[in-house]
Formats: sequence, C-alpha cells, structure tokens
Amino acid sequence: MDKPISPFTREQLLPKEETLEITKDKSSLFIGIPKENSFQEKRVCLTPDAVSALTNNGHRVLIESGAGDNASFNDHEYSESGAEIVEDRAKVFGCSIILKVEPPTLEEIELLNSNALLISAVQIKIQQKDYFKKLSEKRITALGFEFIKDQDGAFPAVRQLSEITGSACILIASEIMSITNEGNGLMFGNISGVPPTEVVIIGAGTVGEFATRSAIGLGANVRVFDSSITKLRNLQSNLGRSIYTSTMQPKNLQKALMRCDVAIGAVKGNNRAPIVVDETVVEQMKSGAIIIDVSIDMGGCFETSEVTSHKNPTFVKHDIIHYCVPNIPARYARTSSVSISNIFTPYLLKIAEDGGVENSLRFDKGLKNGLYFYHGVLTNKYIADWFDLDYTDANLLIF
Repeated sequence: MDKPISPFTREQLLPKEETLEITKDKSSLFIGIPKENSFQEKRVCLTPDAVSALTNNGHRVLIESGAGDNASFNDHEYSESGAEIVEDRAKVFGCSIILKVEPPTLEEIELLNSNALLISAVQIKIQQKDYFKKLSEKRITALGFEFIKDQDGAFPAVRQLSEITGSACILIASEIMSITNEGNGLMFGNISGVPPTEVVIIGAGTVGEFATRSAIGLGANVRVFDSSITKLRNLQSNLGRSIYTSTMQPKNLQKALMRCDVAIGAVKGNNRAPIVVDETVVEQMKSGAIIIDVSIDMGGCFETSEVTSHKNPTFVKHDIIHYCVPNIPARYARTSSVSISNIFTPYLLKIAEDGGVENSLRFDKGLKNGLYFYHGVLTNKYIADWFDLDYTDANLLIF
C-alpha cells in the first residue's frame, strides 16, 4: 500500500524560531502650529518651554508668526527655543502634524496635506457635517483632545480647562462686584464683623468643585446644588470638609438664590444644558446680584442668559448682572496655554518614541479613545450618530 503523500516537505515540518514583532525606531516629528483665528480664541497649543523640549529631542516645530502673541509668548521666545517662525500660513498647514486649540475651518482643512495628523478640539455641539466630510476627503487622521483619556479613565484636557473655568468664575465675580464695575460694592472675604458673601453653585462637577474651592478660600459662604448625590458626596470628600449641599429641590434652590450675591451655573446636558432656574426666580433675586452661566456654550442653565463676549461680557436683566461668556479659559490665555501644553507635550514625545502615531494608538487605549478619524475613516460612534454618518470601529483598523 502506498504511503500518503504529505503536502509539506520535511524542512517545512521542522520547528522554526518564532518571529516576534519588531518595534519601529524612534521617529522624527514635523509639527505645525498655526495662529488661532477663531472668535475670542487667544490660546496657543505649545509654550516656548514645550517647543524647547521637542526640538531638543530632534523634532521640528514650525510656528506661524504671532501665534503666541495673545498668550504673551512672542516670536523671539519661540525662535530661541528652536522653533522656525514663518509668515506663510499655508506652509504651517503643510506640516505632517498640525496642532490647534480650535478645530480648523473648512478653508484650513483645504490647506492640510493628505494623510496628515490633526490634533485639536472637536467641539461637536457647534460643528457641521461638512467638516467631517472634508476630513474624510483629505484622508486625515484626527485626534480630539477632549476625547483623550488618561490611565485613570479621566479626560485630562477637559478637567484641566474645567479647573481654570471654576477658579476663574470666582475671580470674575469678585471683579464685577467692585463698585467701579457697577457692582454692589461687596468684597469676597470674611472680614471681621462683616457678613460673608453668599455664593450658590449649581453643578458639582469639576467646574463646581474648583469654584467652591476658590470661594471658600476667599471666605465666602457656599451652597452647592446638584441632582447627583454621588457628585455631592465626592465634592465634599475632595474638599476634605463639610459644606452646604443639596439636591435640586426647587424650594431650597429658590430660597438660596433669593439671598445669594453670586450664582454660578455649571450643569451639562446631552444636547443642551437644562434650564434649572427660570425667569420668575431670577426676578426674585437680590438687586445687584451676579449670575455667571458657565453652561452658556450649551445654551445656558438660567432662562435669562444670553451669549456675551470677552469685550462686552455682561448685561443687566431684572437688576441682575449676567456674565455669559463662552470659553472662559481664553480670558486667561497664558495660564490656559501652559495647561494645554502640559497635556500635549508628553503625548507628542510618546508618539515619537513609539515610532509614529499608529504604534501609539495600538498600545495606548486612552489615546485611541481620542481618535475620531483614521486615514479618512470616521471611527467615533458618537459623532457618527450625531451627524448620521458611517463609521468603523478603530479596533478593526488598528490592531
């Protein structure tokens, strides 16, 4: 009987050495930082110190002239740190990596090279469908920094900017209260023999927490309201002290608002911030009281709120001073820029160390969470559902 013929040769059947994955060598980055032209945007993504760290590691940084002026970083500081300063905006957008605070406009997307890496905010609530179509046509790989997670599962960029916003609310309120700004002449601070300023904060998230910290630090009486018991409990735990907290009980909230000097609204919604204070309650507040509506970028949580600007930040309605400026961190452009730069710089160095963004995305789940376009393919389900677009799970493209 003939022996069966094997489809393999004797050599093919012998065990061989295992072929392991070969990691890529460290890559060199070419980063472009254009000047921000969006309304009220004064920040810049990298500080001169961050640029120095990148150029000292062998990377090129191209900066449009004047990009850091509004954050008090001049061209000379950047050039001394190793950056190349150019007047040609198109040349900056021609870099392989584009770093921006605000998402690029449709005209700016046209200037991008195909297959470039874009790192910026997404701002889905104010975005248009054409924006994503343009990125797809250009085969862009895009990371939204508000979607990037750290090792703890938190969103570092969102938290950093929320911390600034929360602290800024109290500074702004203190400034407005000065009689020179047509306020009621009160001063934040527990002055002996003088009743402390009464502050109501609606929302116990990061903004609410840091507004509370700042207000308590100045000696104010603070009352915090939120619909979540867990958030209120976490707030007190993070503060390390007991303060007045309450769920959104209408009578308690109304009573607190009627006696407060400053009311800060910092609540979020899925599509729009819920209106938690209607106009009839605002009418009953003390004359000269201040409302700072942080939720205005999502429609506002006070019924009387209307969008204002940094140049004309306040208006008066029912004798109540309203401050309803979106993008409060841009008011403190230098601090915000340092904060953003602290987030971006380690990621850029890590991308280079890993041999490119593909490797970083493969091994860093938090960074992959920020990916919403991969070579022109939409990979974010939330964006796809919002704009009725097709998407592909990033795990099917990067593995």
